[in-house]
Amino acid sequence: MNILFIYSLQDIQSILKPLRNFEQIQLGISYISSLLKKHGHVTKLLVLTRETKNEKIDKYILEFKPDVVCFTIIFSEYKFIYGIAEYIKKRYPGIYLLAGGSHVTLNPEECVTADFDAICIGEGEFPALELVEKLKNGILPSKIQNLWIKYNGLVEKNPPRPFLEDLNSLPFPDRKMWEPWIADLEGSNSVLLGRGCPFQCAYCCNHALKRIAAGEYVRLRSVNNIIDELRSIAADNPAIKKIYFEIETIAVNRNFALELSDRLKQLNEAMGKRLTFGTNIRITPDINLEDIFISFRSCGFKFINIGVESGSEKVRTQILKRNYSNDDIIRTVDLARKYSLQVCFYNLMGIPGETLMDFKETIKINCRCLPENYYLSIYFPYPGTDLYSLCVKNGLINASIDTKMERSKAVLDLPQFSARQIHHNYIWFDYNVYKGHKPLYKILAKVALAKIKTDYRLTRFYRTLTNFKIFKDVKDLVSRN
Repeated sequence: MNILFIYSLQDIQSILKPLRNFEQIQLGISYISSLLKKHGHVTKLLVLTRETKNEKIDKYILEFKPDVVCFTIIFSEYKFIYGIAEYIKKRYPGIYLLAGGSHVTLNPEECVTADFDAICIGEGEFPALELVEKLKNGILPSKIQNLWIKYNGLVEKNPPRPFLEDLNSLPFPDRKMWEPWIADLEGSNSVLLGRGCPFQCAYCCNHALKRIAAGEYVRLRSVNNIIDELRSIAADNPAIKKIYFEIETIAVNRNFALELSDRLKQLNEAMGKRLTFGTNIRITPDINLEDIFISFRSCGFKFINIGVESGSEKVRTQILKRNYSNDDIIRTVDLARKYSLQVCFYNLMGIPGETLMDFKETIKINCRCLPENYYLSIYFPYPGTDLYSLCVKNGLINASIDTKMERSKAVLDLPQFSARQIHHNYIWFDYNVYKGHKPLYKILAKVALAKIKTDYRLTRFYRTLTNFKIFKDVKDLVSRN
């Protein structure tokens, strides 16, 4: 059968090539696609942006002739995908529509009312395969675990299967399907090390997702399986030099991290090339990562991402449920630098209960550590998370949440940190942290980009400009610095 995957996003590289590199691919549908291909089915990907016209959807459907269209949905894309599904079902009623993703999993009662024929709750590889196999054989889909299936106005709500225990049983994710949508095919690639998270952060949906099914939620692939995938990537694309390891925290299992580092060193030596790596590290109280950082330096790691989120210990512990001190952050950063690892901070602002003075603590910890890179996001309330429930309880959310400029525009106006103050501090963050440490022109370029990100009209105009090479070169220069 022919299966068309539809993926949508707002934060794009450019209109023509919306994804910057392979690091931005959606691994969930990539794994589903590879499993379907393994069983003889044909898949294709269509990436939609807000600028995509319906004519492009028609072109893909008429040329590819899909039997099934699969959607993956996060909250901020739900209304957009809802409209796309409605359009396809009305124009092509014979195509079977399946939807999954975190928003569907956490809000099935809402999503099942849309024009999907079935929705997937939880992990989708084997439920999607079972569905497609039944459709191929002319069997009415029924009794497929994880799927809510609509038929004749009724909904069959099947229970979830346990979380997939053996991640090695999955074929490597389908990267080929993403190539037409990526601007830099020789840029960084991403490899999934495991699934699940052991922590309970209030703004994250992991604590809710782990309750969906039975079995172990936190799972790691074997080191051998990961190394085999890296060899496959290198064989398919010899120009690839950077690998980002996707995992909530590689330190969730210290022995795993050390074994992987040893094997990465052996792999680089055997291939005669120097792959470089980066990954996520979660700070915990009194953490000491020296043995891991020593092994990272020897095998090719160049950077680590640290979720600082807030520089206010009060906000972290009382609101975000992240229990570690600023001293823990500083010691970890200093230790990483000792072993030549660059540091990237994840910062969050506009958090319910946060004050302007709390956010100044975030600026302060960034000034102290001066990370080589950072991500700054404005808090966005995702349904299904503890912090969303707190927002509802405290009357911070209006009836309708504006999903435009997700995480770049304040949707909450906090009593002691107004939306205007949030936007001002978002725009001037780079200046407040790096003044005197970076050339002024680079700082002001970052300020200008932050300003663009907070205005939907400016963002659309900027994306149009980046289709022209001279503007793309300027954007790339700013992004690298």
